[in-house]
Amino acid sequence: MPSPLRVLLITDWMPRHGGAEIYASTVRAGLTAAGDVVRLLTSSAGSAADGTADFVAYGTENAAAQTVLQVVNPFAQWRTRAAVRAFRPDVALVHLFAYHLSPAALWPLGDVPTAMMVLDYKVVCPLGSKLLPTGLICDKRAGIACLRSGCLTLPHWIRDQARYAAIKPVVRRANLVLACSRHLQRELQANGTDSAYLPLPIAAPRPAFSRRPAPHPEFVFCGRLSVEKGLPLLVRAFARLHSHVPAARLKIVGDGPLRPEIENLVQIHRLTGAVTFTGWLDQRGVDRQLESAWALVAPAIWAEPFGLVALEAIVRGVPAVASQTGGFGESVEDGVSGLLFPNGDEDALYRALARVATEGLFPSRSLDPAVVARAVQTFDVTRHMAVLRAHLQGIASHVDG
Repeated sequence: MPSPLRVLLITDWMPRHGGAEIYASTVRAGLTAAGDVVRLLTSSAGSAADGTADFVAYGTENAAAQTVLQVVNPFAQWRTRAAVRAFRPDVALVHLFAYHLSPAALWPLGDVPTAMMVLDYKVVCPLGSKLLPTGLICDKRAGIACLRSGCLTLPHWIRDQARYAAIKPVVRRANLVLACSRHLQRELQANGTDSAYLPLPIAAPRPAFSRRPAPHPEFVFCGRLSVEKGLPLLVRAFARLHSHVPAARLKIVGDGPLRPEIENLVQIHRLTGAVTFTGWLDQRGVDRQLESAWALVAPAIWAEPFGLVALEAIVRGVPAVASQTGGFGESVEDGVSGLLFPNGDEDALYRALARVATEGLFPSRSLDPAVVARAVQTFDVTRHMAVLRAHLQGIASHVDG
């Protein structure tokens, strides 16, 4: 039985609660339940874990202040130093840090064994998306290519030279880097960082969840309404489907900067009665939408680092129609737990929707229970926590030895 560890969990806590925050909460609870002592350090830019963080450094969404604080946040540096002195951790577990805490938050860790779980592209891409202005996926390393491609303005690019000059050493300093998908692992390797693969856990649905597929084709999108998520692509493909299957419905769960554009596109295609915007919903509300869905649709034009939303549907028995490059390509079995299509390909997305709506690909509107059980087992929370604890114990004992 591994001995308990004193774990300092370091992560940015965004103003909007999303997958990274859910994962941090899961890890915090899982390590604590296993007997470890966990302390959370984050910034004040978000909710600071609904006010439960043990150490909080100043952070802000103000763009002018971020120009400096994303390079070096001295408040985060001071709080980490105080946390190390007061808590004396056996190991540090770092998630997000580049948005508000900055690399300076990791400097005071000194000889504290450190594991870094990489959940997105921010440590290798200034935009955090690896998506070019053309909508294509970037295959270049960050640097002068960011300026030449038009991803960054000259002032932004100059600022980020200092920022990434600080990020790279703290990533290299980590005793262990973990990647949440094989795709992200390859991306890190292409940028000179070796990592181990550890997929994220997926919580099983609550006992109250009950599949009741709608009598007509019903599709659900769930996520942030932003460029990389591919909503315009989905609306155009759905409009084509709706012209042949007028009973088809699309529910858009979430919100974000692209919502006015999407609402306008819905009106242009005369889909007002067929498309519903729900805004953000809690997990119970999302489950209610999935209960009646024929499929979840994840039409991301970027390469999703992991693709949590598809697996959340699959473990609930809902097929997932998703773009194939990135994490979705690993979590969705084409023709088994859903359908994959090339990122950004409207024709292919339309054909996938049509196969679900008119060709009876999943005739029961639900996945085979064996497929669901396999996903539940593969991405089990308990299994994930056991592997993560083994990694933390390993780097702690190696340094101690």
